[in-house]
Amino acid sequence: MASLQNSPSVYHTLSPYSFPQVGGAQKNHGMLSFCRRGLSFLVRAEQSSPNSISLSQVRFGRRELIAVSVIAPWVSMVNQTSPSFAAETKKGYLLVTDKKDGYSFLYPFGWQEVVIEGQDKVFKDVIEPLESISVNVIPTVKQDIRDFGPPQQVAETLIKKVLAPSSQKTKLIEAKEHGADGKVYYTFEFVAQAPNFTRHALSAIAIGNEIFMAGKFYTLTTGANERRWGKMKDKLQTIIDSFEIFNV
Repeated sequence: MASLQNSPSVYHTLSPYSFPQVGGAQKNHGMLSFCRRGLSFLVRAEQSSPNSISLSQVRFGRRELIAVSVIAPWVSMVNQTSPSFAAETKKGYLLVTDKKDGYSFLYPFGWQEVVIEGQDKVFKDVIEPLESISVNVIPTVKQDIRDFGPPQQVAETLIKKVLAPSSQKTKLIEAKEHGADGKVYYTFEFVAQAPNFTRHALSAIAIGNEIFMAGKFYTLTTGANERRWGKMKDKLQTIIDSFEIFNV
């Protein structure tokens, strides 16, 4: 575990904590640009609507209106031949497949992609700032996630060193291992308590390998405010269950 705990690349590259609440938004050429405490967010909509329904036939609430206003200018610009693209595969979700880094996952329709330096891919809800997905991919000399240790040990190290700031009180709820298509995954559930909120989160980690090349350490984390956990837990579990890595 020493190599995981002391690895600068893991500590500095993986998401250090859940995203700060977004301040003012500025619309710019079909994008929404956010800035708070010197951290810039560029919101991009690259999804297409999962159902071809006339807008005149639907009465929208606040969340739907925001999602439509962001998505509309970009729907025609989706390029599904690019290394990463989205397509609907399950009602209410879109599939992201990154052919360059070799992973895929589902995310809820209406969540927007935001560009954050150091993150491979990030999606978040347009209303609830703690509801998000982040994916990180970094090189590793390890060949298997089990080389770092058992699930609980690895999960506790990542939570304390990477996934939550040291100022937050964290608790690991569950950690387990499973395999799929010859790949080994660790998944775990935890909470991180700040003075003004508690985030309930799920993570999935794995190592993928390529012949004659360094391995890749994948981390996907999603979560929500504790007060919305009862409503969101099944949706977030779908995200975790959908996460897959593949050879490229």
